[in-house]
Amino acid sequence: MKIGLFFGSFNPVHVGHLIIANTMACGTDLDAVWLVVSPQNPLKRSRSLLHEFDRFDMVEMAIDGNPRLKASDIEFSMPKPSYTIDTLVRLEEKFPQHRFALIVGEDNLQHFNKWKNHEKIVEYYGLYVYPRPQAAESDLKQHPNVRTVEAPLLDISATFIRDCLRQNRSIKYLVPERVEAYITQKKFFA
Repeated sequence: MKIGLFFGSFNPVHVGHLIIANTMACGTDLDAVWLVVSPQNPLKRSRSLLHEFDRFDMVEMAIDGNPRLKASDIEFSMPKPSYTIDTLVRLEEKFPQHRFALIVGEDNLQHFNKWKNHEKIVEYYGLYVYPRPQAAESDLKQHPNVRTVEAPLLDISATFIRDCLRQNRSIKYLVPERVEAYITQKKFFA
């Protein structure tokens, strides 16, 4: 199977993530999309980052019932911060029957050259790119292993959702109902 890997902190997972994951799983040659919950992004630091197991649980709740989507905790047992190339290599070792590709937002292309072993990622795995608002143009889009996928242009962010929660504003329709109930029950981001 050809698996698209959609990395993120998913802090929390929201409908924008789900729409992109489902669009990639159902609108490309990918057989499935795995949402890889990253314990810590090497290019980001956040004091409001929930525990990785809570974020993983929310992803599982959000994708429940969709056989083309799967939550992955592969990075939980890896050194932190984990780098995408290291995770790709680990996945290849663990699942030699699959081929993997990376799903990224268009806004990542401008700084993709800062990623560890970025050339190997593009050459060996390839990129599936979804549009992002105000993304800068990148020559990387012309690479034969970079595929731009028509997808809804979404500008929903986990930061916006966390801010809503801190201000006691509704997050209805921004996250799946089960995720909203879990966030409320656990009093996350309050």
